[in-house]
Order: sequence, then C-alpha cells, then structure tokens
Amino acid sequence: MDQGSGFEALFLDPVGQAVQQRWADAAMTVAFEELPPVSAFPVVPGRRWGPGLWWSATTGRHVTAGSNAIHAQLMVLDRDPDVTCLAGRPVRLLWRTPRGQVRSWVPQLFARRADGTTLLADCPGHPNAGGERAVKAAEAVAQACADVGWTYRRLPPLDDVLAANLKWLAGYRHPRNAGRPGLMTAVVEAFTRPQPLVEGTEAVGDPIEVLPCVFHALWHGRLTAGLDTPLHERILVGPQGWSDQGKKGGAG
Repeated sequence: MDQGSGFEALFLDPVGQAVQQRWADAAMTVAFEELPPVSAFPVVPGRRWGPGLWWSATTGRHVTAGSNAIHAQLMVLDRDPDVTCLAGRPVRLLWRTPRGQVRSWVPQLFARRADGTTLLADCPGHPNAGGERAVKAAEAVAQACADVGWTYRRLPPLDDVLAANLKWLAGYRHPRNAGRPGLMTAVVEAFTRPQPLVEGTEAVGDPIEVLPCVFHALWHGRLTAGLDTPLHERILVGPQGWSDQGKKGGAG
C-alpha cells in the first residue's frame, strides 16, 4: 500500500461486511453510491450542528452529513443537474508513506455525474481545518483519484448569503411543491420575461399556492435568480439559463 504501487479501498458491502481491495479495481467496479458510510461522522461535544441526514432530490434517498459545511455542499451538489448520485463517506482510502507508515482517509462526500465522472470531496469549515494531516491526506487522495480518472477537491465554504438562499430554496425541493397539474407550466411561462418575484407570482394566482412552486422551480433550475444577494419579493426572476448568478456554488 504505497503511492508508488497503488492504494487500497475499504468499504462496507450491501450487507454491512467490510471489504478491502485494490483501489484501482474498486473504483471501476463498486457502486459506492449504493453503500452505507464506511464509518460514522464524529459527534463533537459543544458543536452546534451534529451528524444528520439530507434528503436528496436527485436520488430520492437520504445522504449522511456530518457538519453544517457538508450540509451546505450537499445542497450545491443536489441542485447540480449534472449530478446523478450522492453518498456520504462510502469509502476509506489506505496507503503507505515512504517511511512505511500506513495512512488512511475517508472523504466526506461522493458524487457521480451524468457524464460518468466522479468526485470525492471534503468540506472543511475553514481553509485550515484538519491541519497538516488533512493537507497531506488531501495530496494522497487527489493522487489516488487522478490514478483512476476521478477528481478530489476540498470544497471551500459557501458565502453566507448564498448558503442562506440555498437553504431557503431547499425547503421546497420536494416534488410536492410543484403543486397541482399545470401550475409549473404557468409559473415558467410567467417568468419568460425576467420580472420581480412578487409580480410574476401574482400574475399566476394566489401567492400562497404559487410561491412554493416558484421556489421549487428556482431550486431545480427551471427558473433562475441571482443568489449572491438575499432573496426578497422584488428580486428579478427569469427563465432557465437567463442568469449565471443563480448557479454559483462551492462544488462546481
């Protein structure tokens, strides 16, 4: 297990049994998106946000998240139309240093895209999180991913305003918020020409009924708004692809 001859992968099979095999083989054959976390996220006393579950609109299943920073990046990935699969901590990578010491690391997130590319990612709460150990592990994991055509990234924390806007829209990500038959079509048509949120909403009907559908459309990208400023009733909303601002995020 050295960086010259390869890495090993440790994961749990569908019945919970630990499996260790050559990383190059596992990366090509194992559906990591179907597997449980290889180890639990730690519970840190005194921390305001502990491990939890994120319901993914992409997969219709829960993804384990261990911190607020991970939760934020899951929002970005779940909203990305190119992402098809998500999982939390599905694999541990092992290798041996030049001095013969065995090292391991569990990337926090796994994402597979429609074009077949795959991302392993960590979500530090600040740039120096994890110290030197995390930096050295990131170098090793990045090499392991490069060896098999994958990508590894330490995703930078989201801007506070963007994170707050995504959190709000995420509350409407479930399909039930699309509303009655025909409502989504009417909402999309109402914003064919960019206009303030409140005006387009009222043009469709009762805001109590229509706003959840508008937010659902904004989450899924059928409508677009700049998310680098706080959402408000006068924010301009336009059709899909109208503004790149609404697509900003840490996992691009």
